[in-house]
Amino acid sequence: MIINKNQCGESMKYKVLLDYDDIKFRRITGVSRQAYAKMAEILQTAFDTKHQKRGRIPKLSVYEMLLAALEYWREYRTYAHIAASYGVHESNIFRTIKWVEDVLIKSGAFSLPGKKALLDDKADYEVILLDCTEQPIERPKKDSVNTTPARRNVTL
Repeated sequence: MIINKNQCGESMKYKVLLDYDDIKFRRITGVSRQAYAKMAEILQTAFDTKHQKRGRIPKLSVYEMLLAALEYWREYRTYAHIAASYGVHESNIFRTIKWVEDVLIKSGAFSLPGKKALLDDKADYEVILLDCTEQPIERPKKDSVNTTPARRNVTL
């Protein structure tokens, strides 16, 4: 499925991405054009079945919804920043990204291999190491011994 500028709605953001070459498109979105088109096709089918009845049409097109989700996954921008760049409310972006995730997972076209698939000797995997050293700090427990300040014998 090849996407042209007339299909992508009113978003200038995606129209600009269409002008990029394949390498720059992948650098910006994190996926190839073919993967993006496949995702958009799956989302469009789900969108059409969801909105078969007359109802309120969302402000964002399917292409914009997918692009917002990719921005969240790729850049880990906050919902507030993504919402500001698309001109919608923060809660709307949250629901949109959650819907995109759910639809793509349910389709089965985009999934990671299970644990047993990793045990297969024939598989060739690319390993990426991430530095995940930031951990939450446990707060000290409050008890009377540690929190009671020492008494001062100061006479004025």
